[in-house]
Amino acid sequence: MLIQEGLSISQKLEILTDAAKYDVACTSSGVDRRGKKGCTGSTSAPGICHSFSADGRCISLLKILFTNQCIYDCHYCINRCSNDVVRTSFTPDEVCTLTMEFYKRNYIEGLFLSSGILYSPDYTMELMVRTLWKLRKEHRFRGYIHVKAIPGADPVLIQQAGFLADRMSVNLELPTAEGLRRLAPGKTREKILLPMRQIQRGIEAGKQEIMVRRSNPSFVPAGQSTQMIVGATPESDYQMMRVAEALYQNYGLKRVFYSAFVRVNDDSSLPALPGGPPLLREHRLYQADWLLRYYGFQASELLSEDRPNFNVLLDPKCDWALRNLDKFPVEVNQADYRTLLRVPGMGVKSVRRIVAARRYASLEFEDLKRFGVVLKRAMYFITCRGKMMDTFRWDQDVIASRLIGEEKRKSWEIETANAYRQMTLFDDFHVKASPTMEDEWISKLGVI
Repeated sequence: MLIQEGLSISQKLEILTDAAKYDVACTSSGVDRRGKKGCTGSTSAPGICHSFSADGRCISLLKILFTNQCIYDCHYCINRCSNDVVRTSFTPDEVCTLTMEFYKRNYIEGLFLSSGILYSPDYTMELMVRTLWKLRKEHRFRGYIHVKAIPGADPVLIQQAGFLADRMSVNLELPTAEGLRRLAPGKTREKILLPMRQIQRGIEAGKQEIMVRRSNPSFVPAGQSTQMIVGATPESDYQMMRVAEALYQNYGLKRVFYSAFVRVNDDSSLPALPGGPPLLREHRLYQADWLLRYYGFQASELLSEDRPNFNVLLDPKCDWALRNLDKFPVEVNQADYRTLLRVPGMGVKSVRRIVAARRYASLEFEDLKRFGVVLKRAMYFITCRGKMMDTFRWDQDVIASRLIGEEKRKSWEIETANAYRQMTLFDDFHVKASPTMEDEWISKLGVI
């Protein structure tokens, strides 16, 4: 593999942004930092990725690889060393130029910098640290920076990067050591978890420093995250949820990202995808991950070895509620905060509003709707002043059939997000009356 010489910075940008598209980074910055005289930029905690301005622009990150050259031959990766693709690399000054120029034009609010492995982990990590140092010290950039830690790199380099970046991440890639051995022979679980542990300890030390000096955290203030590929190996949803739960509990991660496997290489060790990438499965994992982080659920409550995968037709919360009908219905005016959080159709904000409002009056179903409760789901699991919203048979199958009616449509939209079809004259216009035979002949032949 040879680095292509003579490419312009624009040509490099086209190649290395495309190479970075499989690295998930749809997260808020998680850190506030005001602008400062003599510096460029500021950071707002909720202001990165998936935020939209009033004119419809997506406020996002400059998301690039430092290089798509790589010494590893991971079967699932487009940048594997055995692939015949154009290889190139930025210089630290080129990344700084792109970041500053894009920021000044209000195209981005920060930088997401990942990389293939150029020559060695140490060599690559040193280049990335040099880039961050130039941005922070020479260009006085105070915007958001998310950088990937390279497994196998010197801990000193990881530490230096941690004091320059807002968020760091180490991609776990595959949930089990066996999966890594089969599809990423150059990587090991130990190499990946070692920098993850180092970052965790650095963040914890920074929190202690805050308590003593009452200053802003200086080491990875926005925390660390990781990514797992969904569907490249045969692990079940239960296994993936158990791994995510362990990472949250033992490594203090802020976020685990799930990336539906895309078959970019023709390799016999990779699964065939007749239905395309498992987008719906990815969606269910994200929903369950949200339940772990904000709703007090445990992985063992959502799935088990006997039921290892999520129901594709129901979101994990509804599915759990149906399997635990003995815990419902709950009385909205009396149930505690944690119990209400487990009701399908109720979120953190709506439950807080309910708990605050019921101190002053008994709530009715109309009140719940104003608070943001999705009554189409919640109505089967709650009572208001001892009454249910509708009459139906208290049976798992009956409730499931009603819930699936709405959820199946959402599932179809996710699974067919990239599907296209030829429209006929009467498609998608909400025509109530069926077309006559005469109308059909006109639409097909142009004649009567």
